[in-house]
Amino acid sequence: MNAVEIEEAISALAEQPFDADEFPFAFLQAFGAKETTLRRLRSGETNKSDLGGVLQTSNIHIAVAPEGAVTETLGKLKASPATTRAKAKFVLATDGKEFQAEDLNTGEVVVCDYPDFPDHFGVFLPLAGISTVKQIRESAFDIKATGRLNRLYIELLKDNPEWSSAARRHDMNHFMARLIFSFFAEDTDIFLKDDLFTSTIEKMSDKDSSNTHEVISEIFRAMNTKREDRASASIARWANDFPYVNGGLFSGSTEVPSFSKIARSYLLHVGKLDWKKINPDIFGSMIQAVADDEERGALGMHYTSVPNILKVLNPLFLDDLREQLEEAEDNARKLLNLRNRMARIRVFDPACGSGNFLVIAYKEMRAIEAEINKRRGESDLRTEIPLTNFRGIELRDFPAEIARLALIIAEYQCDVLYRGQKEALAEFLPLDAMNWITCGNALRLDWLSICPPTGTSVKHHADDLFMSPADQAEIDFENEGGETYICGNPPFKGTRKQKPHEKEDLEQVFGSLSSNWKNVDYVGAWLMKAAIYNDVCHAPFSFVATNSICQGQQVPITWDLLLKRGFRIRFAHTSFTWSNLAANKAGVTVVVTGVDRETGGARWIYTGENRREVPNINPYLTEHDISVVPASRRPMSSNISMDYGVYYSKSGGLILDSAEKDALRQEGLPLRFLRRFLGSTEFINGKERFCLWIADSELNEVSEYAGVRQRIESVRRDRLETDDKAVNKLAAKPHQFRERKGDEASKIFVPIVSSENRDYFPAGLADATVIPTNKAFFISEGPLWALSVISSRMHLSWIDTICGRLRTDYSYSNTLGWNTFPLPALTEKNRADLTRCAEDILLAREAHFPATIAELYEVKDGESKMPVDLRAAHDRNDETLERIYIGRRFRNDTERLEKLFELYTKMTTSKDSKTSNLQMKA
Repeated sequence: MNAVEIEEAISALAEQPFDADEFPFAFLQAFGAKETTLRRLRSGETNKSDLGGVLQTSNIHIAVAPEGAVTETLGKLKASPATTRAKAKFVLATDGKEFQAEDLNTGEVVVCDYPDFPDHFGVFLPLAGISTVKQIRESAFDIKATGRLNRLYIELLKDNPEWSSAARRHDMNHFMARLIFSFFAEDTDIFLKDDLFTSTIEKMSDKDSSNTHEVISEIFRAMNTKREDRASASIARWANDFPYVNGGLFSGSTEVPSFSKIARSYLLHVGKLDWKKINPDIFGSMIQAVADDEERGALGMHYTSVPNILKVLNPLFLDDLREQLEEAEDNARKLLNLRNRMARIRVFDPACGSGNFLVIAYKEMRAIEAEINKRRGESDLRTEIPLTNFRGIELRDFPAEIARLALIIAEYQCDVLYRGQKEALAEFLPLDAMNWITCGNALRLDWLSICPPTGTSVKHHADDLFMSPADQAEIDFENEGGETYICGNPPFKGTRKQKPHEKEDLEQVFGSLSSNWKNVDYVGAWLMKAAIYNDVCHAPFSFVATNSICQGQQVPITWDLLLKRGFRIRFAHTSFTWSNLAANKAGVTVVVTGVDRETGGARWIYTGENRREVPNINPYLTEHDISVVPASRRPMSSNISMDYGVYYSKSGGLILDSAEKDALRQEGLPLRFLRRFLGSTEFINGKERFCLWIADSELNEVSEYAGVRQRIESVRRDRLETDDKAVNKLAAKPHQFRERKGDEASKIFVPIVSSENRDYFPAGLADATVIPTNKAFFISEGPLWALSVISSRMHLSWIDTICGRLRTDYSYSNTLGWNTFPLPALTEKNRADLTRCAEDILLAREAHFPATIAELYEVKDGESKMPVDLRAAHDRNDETLERIYIGRRFRNDTERLEKLFELYTKMTTSKDSKTSNLQMKA
């Protein structure tokens, strides 16, 4: 369950008559407890309560109290030995009139009337496996409003299916934006009368809902008509109480979808929420899912926390503004200079979604401005920070509309907070028709036409705030020549997941810059567009991106181009999880990079909550003096090649599990035609998988076995049914995989993926019975000293930095990990010593048979569980190899990388020098 679903379930529970016997189970069910869990609790099998309540181990102890004894019962729950034994996170007591609960880890207490406990549902999100943070708990209203609007939206589309068509989707989304504004306006005195919008609909529309759409349409028409024009426009008398709003929000068609009785009921219910509590930081990113068919199933998951957004904005420019404010103290002239500077700052998000980054930037700048005005004794002064300085591009129209609306709401809320309700109202309406959020493809649009650094107009014009960019409003730039900062969270898509039109976008951006543009991560196009924008004006930029952009092949493509154009990383947040509101959902692992062309100044690397100043930040987000390590087709330090395993797409019939292998053996198939077929997962976790391994000369022999014939025929069909012509050709050899390799009598087996928690990369040996899949690499007849190197801490430090990642797990690459690894020239004694170390590691593993690699290298609760003898073997291996590098052990991974980068630079410089000399001689 996600947060929206949980809130709806909890609200429904609070609305039902209180049932003392059923409440504990209904409460747990609302937070996603499964029927089997509830059944075992009801039966007493897992319920360990010693107070006649319900105790779910590691979660919560609930008791229904006698009337008036809630406080006393909560105290008993806290003191209960059963609560302690079960390691309960929460205790909860209620009598159906009063509700009390406590988070036993934080001490946070909830005390409220029973009907109001849904307002505190965020406190209990850990019961559903959702890691709660302060911002989520404070967004209870936004989650509730999102759920209610979602139900209204679905009901309206059910009654008005034509409004879900591509032709009408914009109208539907525009209608929802108008509703949201109206709900907000009636609860914040913008409409002057409380609940004016909702109460008018309730009063003027028939209970059978037959004319609800007409009433709403007339209200919208009134808000689009100036007061002096209303008589001639024949606006209904009952609609005259609504102010003139327009600003493009109510211009154009005022058609409204028809309402069923259920839809009308939902609308009134939504209107009775307290819209003063809306938080535009959060609400926009959640509500955009309402209007997106693909995202609606994940409703409530779309949440970008303010601390994560500030990881981009603070070091990009906000920290600098705050430092200037601190330095100014109460100096009126310095404060005025800072205020004037801020009025000229543009914040540009070219992938703005529903405007989270822009809203946060605006609110933070307003807070600084308010402090300036306070120190200057000008607290009543109108803001000099225009909304039109917060520019955005968004591909989809509804999020673009929500972004504009969120900024409008943020402006009003800031005016109320810093200047007072009266002053805020006096200047709020009518809305300005200027359009500063563009709906379009950011990778196809000219950013300079959306956010020009100089000049007083933009190239797009429109009369309507909510029209497409072909008709965009002209904006008067009073702050010509101010600073521009580019930021955001562009879409992440690896090269294999990109659709044809996204490949076309990449070609549009990178086609003239690199022949490798097809391999660029989609987010890389935003980095390059920002760099191109900087050719015209200085505009530091910072984006959130999957950590893959600073690993593997992305560095030699994207970052190499940026470095050659003179860009350097000013600050960086190393890998962290960009999570959402869904329960038990792994977030995306991301990095933040801040980039500019300035040569001086401090550079900062952020790791978690820690920040350190460094002289340099390379594209791998370490401080070492290295720029780019491109993939190499051949090993730089040896003549030992590492090969990719066997590719097996459209070869399902050749792959068998243990039972299928045994069935063929019972049919009489000789063992020599069956091999173990292992990738990373099988090798590390000790899982068995098999394949048919048949030479061309053996085809007649195996055709005697019906089971084999059927499997070969199934492969032939699979390969012929695809549209891939290369695969069609492989149908001529359905008894074999695309490649026939990896069946050597001895080979070093290197899995591709391994957990980042392991202290070593778990390579090993394999014999002729093992065929490596393309989820592994192998070195045919590889010398054992090579296994020693691959298994070392030195090599792990290198691949940790240079190779890519699968989320946070190591993702090995032969062209980046092995082929580029800087290894000193080895003497015969060095090789002999390393061979002995590799043997010791293998023998230590063998001593713990049948323990798997995963078990031998397990890390639990941050502590390595490696057997003592295996740890000792690895320590000897590390010491032997590291002494070859510097004559002693390295102190840490930072020192290891310094040496590796130094050696890599020498090797590549020497190689380039030799190549140059050969070319000169030629």
